[in-house]
Amino acid sequence: MTSPRAWLIWIIGIFAYLVAVSQRTSFGVVGLEATERFHASAAEISFFTVLQLLVYAALQIPVGILVDRFGSRAMLAGGGVLMGLGQLQLAFADNIPGGVLGRVLVGAGDAMTFISVIRLIPLWFASRRVPLLTQLTGMSGQLGQLFSVVPFAMILHSAGWTPAFLTLAAMSGLAVVLVLLLLQDLPPGHPPPSPSQGLRATGISLAHAWRQPGTRLGLWSHFTVQFSGTVFAMTWGYPFLISAQGLDRGTVSALMALYVAAAIAAGPLMGRFVARHPLRRSTMVLLISGCTAAAWAAVLLLPGRSPLWLLAGLVVTLAVGGPGSMIGFDFARTFNPAHRLGTATGIVNVGGFIAALVSIYLIGLVLDLLHASGFSQGELYGLDSFRVALSVQFLLLAGGACGIMVTRRKVRLQMAAQGVMVPPLLKALAAQRRLVAERRRTP
Repeated sequence: MTSPRAWLIWIIGIFAYLVAVSQRTSFGVVGLEATERFHASAAEISFFTVLQLLVYAALQIPVGILVDRFGSRAMLAGGGVLMGLGQLQLAFADNIPGGVLGRVLVGAGDAMTFISVIRLIPLWFASRRVPLLTQLTGMSGQLGQLFSVVPFAMILHSAGWTPAFLTLAAMSGLAVVLVLLLLQDLPPGHPPPSPSQGLRATGISLAHAWRQPGTRLGLWSHFTVQFSGTVFAMTWGYPFLISAQGLDRGTVSALMALYVAAAIAAGPLMGRFVARHPLRRSTMVLLISGCTAAAWAAVLLLPGRSPLWLLAGLVVTLAVGGPGSMIGFDFARTFNPAHRLGTATGIVNVGGFIAALVSIYLIGLVLDLLHASGFSQGELYGLDSFRVALSVQFLLLAGGACGIMVTRRKVRLQMAAQGVMVPPLLKALAAQRRLVAERRRTP
């Protein structure tokens, strides 16, 4: 039976992650205001988020190694301090270099958070609970995004830029206090971690994690299904819906809230699917990526502005990508030993954020090039310009799907060598239907 202490540890961890996601996604709400405050172009505004994500992605593997050595408590506290300093910097910045520095600090602190929380779960809970709790942890991040699109946006539009970002800094301070006072790395009676490894041993551990095909399958899974929702929520969703689709801010906030609600609803369903059908995880990832491509195609190819129901469908589809990307971490958990779980998780977490930063920057670059050429009647955020710019996502979706197919084959060959066979999907579905029919006939 899980102890009350374990649940407290997990709640503190997900609060820290909720705060981190609210810091991460806050800039997606202020895109238009930031353009005016910093007198910036579309490419320059995208650079804020690109650099933040570049820092986040670059630190994932080092953070994974560090959390394996120093524990989650130290890393969560350090990450909270960095995010708080970053939001303080951004609150008073009035030029591009000052704003970029703030986002770099936020990205560094954010990078230290998720891996640290994920590492706590298998240490404090039974293995059968881990897939669902991993999904629930991801859901807490969606609540953080909900904070950025509703209360934070309200503070921004009513009280102004500086009070809004000071509020985010105060949230980071609260998270640091709770972590330092109440969080523990290990449950009572758990053996202490082994002494810190040297650089050579750390390099060997990293190499082992990378050579494991299951780790790389997790990376490509995260790459493919996570980035499009991140692009939408962190940078280009608001400008696209307001300037290109002509929606008012209230409707856009409602769609962003729908994004969060859909992700929360999908999380437990995804967790149960992974627990019940561990041999079909990559199939689910490919299905989600196909739906993402289809939803974007429907919106971008439709003449004129899209009806609200179609935009809502796009939002729901992108939202499912968040819980879907968590499948990548389940690959890392099941194909790596506990002592290098942080390292493997860091490798996986690089995937989606590398894809996101490339996509965000390319979209901003294409928008600026089209604006300079007079395309879409010279509108920077015109509908026709967005149609072209947002289409770069199809390249990443296709590349990610190819990566999944290649690494999945290697994983299945490894599993076959260990005596675990994965039957073809149609054959497995037919066997499942026969089993259900036999159960119904049995009195």
